[in-house]
Amino acid sequence: MDGLSVLAALLSAALHAGWNAAVKASARPPLAMTAQMGVSALLALPLLAWTGLPAAAAWPWLALSCLLSMGAVATLLRAYQHGGFGTVYPMARASSVLLVLPLAAVVAGEWPRPLGLLGVALVSAAVLMLALGQGTSRPLSRAALGWILASAAFTAGYVVSDAQGVRRSGSPLAYGCVLAIANALLWTAWQRRGGLRLAELLPRWPRSLLLASMALLSYWLILWVWSRAPIALASALRDTSAIFATLIAVFVLREPLDRRVLAAVALATAGTAAIRLG
Repeated sequence: MDGLSVLAALLSAALHAGWNAAVKASARPPLAMTAQMGVSALLALPLLAWTGLPAAAAWPWLALSCLLSMGAVATLLRAYQHGGFGTVYPMARASSVLLVLPLAAVVAGEWPRPLGLLGVALVSAAVLMLALGQGTSRPLSRAALGWILASAAFTAGYVVSDAQGVRRSGSPLAYGCVLAIANALLWTAWQRRGGLRLAELLPRWPRSLLLASMALLSYWLILWVWSRAPIALASALRDTSAIFATLIAVFVLREPLDRRVLAAVALATAGTAAIRLG
């Protein structure tokens, strides 16, 4: 991977960890997620008028991605009910990147070279180390593990679907705009069936504006990377978001610090270098 793609993927990772931590810290994470998605859609609408729609070949992939994204968000929020952010989020990201490898091979015919595979393995090991380190004092329940693995499977599915879709779209920006709008509509409809009142979202829009901007920029960046780089390698880099997530969990959410953090950061750094060279 070229240096610009690596930097874009790492920035996407930092932004992704930031808005996820804010959702987890909310008193009502599903409501915070709904508000963030709604504002994202409002921000994407005028941009879509400028970019135009993605190419027709991208739409089947986009539709599949929307459905898988709903599953990923719903299961991740359920996992948060059973474990701390510093454990659940890294565990889900590490598991998903391992699942992306075989999916990308089957769907896109992509197998990274040996050095790239080593990089993916190092990043995954680093993220798992973080998750296990943060969870030593609070072992994961079976329910938490089940929801984490379900979220990882849905995430791996939409990663490969989005990579395929954005390569056919003609514009990562247009693809990302349509995806943000579709995800917001689907998620809000789902939450309304669960009793959500739209009036509850209004007081949240000022804070949601920042979260939505972070979420949109994060996804546009990784879509751009997927349009030009191998899926598994780019996905592994984005999943260094768990490194940022752990630092947020420790210094912002005040979750326990584990000695494995420094070792995990070193492993992730080595993995990033291997992916860059591979």
